[in-house]
Amino acid sequence: MSSAPAVTAEPAVLIAIIGSTGTGKSELSLDLAERMLERGQPAEIVNADAMQLYRGMDIGTAKLSQPERRGIPHHLLDVLDVTGEATVSNYQTDARRAIVEIVARGAVPILVGGSGLYVSSVVFDFQFPGTDPVLRARLEAELLERGPGLMYTRLQAVDPQAALRIGPSNGRRLVRALEIVELTGAPHLAALPEELVYWQPSVLLGLRTPREQLTPRLDARVERMWTAGIVDEARGLLSVGIERGVTASRAIGYAQALGQVHGTLSQADAIEATQQLTRRYARRQVSWFKRYAHTHWMESDSSDRVNEALAHIDRGSALSAPTA
Repeated sequence: MSSAPAVTAEPAVLIAIIGSTGTGKSELSLDLAERMLERGQPAEIVNADAMQLYRGMDIGTAKLSQPERRGIPHHLLDVLDVTGEATVSNYQTDARRAIVEIVARGAVPILVGGSGLYVSSVVFDFQFPGTDPVLRARLEAELLERGPGLMYTRLQAVDPQAALRIGPSNGRRLVRALEIVELTGAPHLAALPEELVYWQPSVLLGLRTPREQLTPRLDARVERMWTAGIVDEARGLLSVGIERGVTASRAIGYAQALGQVHGTLSQADAIEATQQLTRRYARRQVSWFKRYAHTHWMESDSSDRVNEALAHIDRGSALSAPTA
């Protein structure tokens, strides 16, 4: 990766709180918003967790209930049916619109979430390739006829990095990557840009937890999901079509809970599988966010993290576009 670009310091337009799952991003965002309001600066929170976009998927995504939001406005929660498809390009449009409207109201937007590509699409100057309905239909027909394995092999030949990132079983993303290659003649572009050009002056706040502490915390979190009723929640989502949802049906925790509902997984196996996938996902998040060169990292368990975050914001260290 190229070296970090020179940046100019400007008043923050956007605050982003990032980090892996289980590090307390939501709690920090609420505490920070309350402290900012005490100082006379209202703040509003914009969700950057892809699965929290879905209505009814609450327990498995650790979505804050209305009372837990402490009266602070939240955006981009519960905006999709479980049959809908969450896409980064659509999310970018919706999130940036929400941020512009928040700023117009005289408030500070706080972007919060662990979906790395979704965060990146807002914070950095992402440009997404378009789509071709005819080409997409042909590739989807090939996927149905040949299966994802052959599509994966084909992608390996033209864009091995995208193939490694997507894996051999995600047919929807394989089709999109192949579509981009055919449309542009270039590799899959939905990845973190080498040159970090910021969309708006931004402050990046990161939360981290040592792995030896995070792993048991994540395992316990999954067990609490089952105690809280994720299986019943998943069962209730069957009637609104979760199994027809390309994205929602594969969400960590929900796929396993549905397996338990259908009797293909025991509860113990469903919990264990979810724990393994959650740990793996957290490792990918850590690797992704390490690429954010200008993030101010804080220990997740620090009792002083709100003051530390405010001090970092007050130093005027917002990042804008690279200088020439």
